[in-house]
Amino acid sequence: MSTGISEVEDRITAVLRPFAVSKAIRGVALLGLTAAYLQGGLVKALDFAGAVAEMNHFGLAPAAPLALLVIVLEIGASAMILGGLKRWAGAVALALFTVAATLVANRYWNMAGPERFMNANAFYEHLGLAGAFVLVACQDVAEKRGLARDVGAL
Repeated sequence: MSTGISEVEDRITAVLRPFAVSKAIRGVALLGLTAAYLQGGLVKALDFAGAVAEMNHFGLAPAAPLALLVIVLEIGASAMILGGLKRWAGAVALALFTVAATLVANRYWNMAGPERFMNANAFYEHLGLAGAFVLVACQDVAEKRGLARDVGAL
């Protein structure tokens, strides 16, 4: 039975291999991963007063400098990931930012009803997103150090 499964896995792997090593597919995947941060940074940059209001809404001060820092982080780290320039650093920065932001914005444990349900979902989705950024960072470091075979390619 395991031989049949192994053969199926080999066939599936052979079909997927070209996609797994495709720079275009990886680029689209990285764009998808960073899309919310690019969009968020651009929206905040185009509506800085709204970005400051968001900081104030969550009790973060000083609001204006923090809003500027978030804009630079979201756009800058996304550009690092997409451009491959210190991709690992951009990915780590967005992973840490995502965890911090979700701890501030999605405190579902202090909520009830539908609000709790929606924020719990968002909380764990964001943890998954942070995990994806950690994987991107690990893969980038492994590729740069020639260790990709040791840690497994994404």
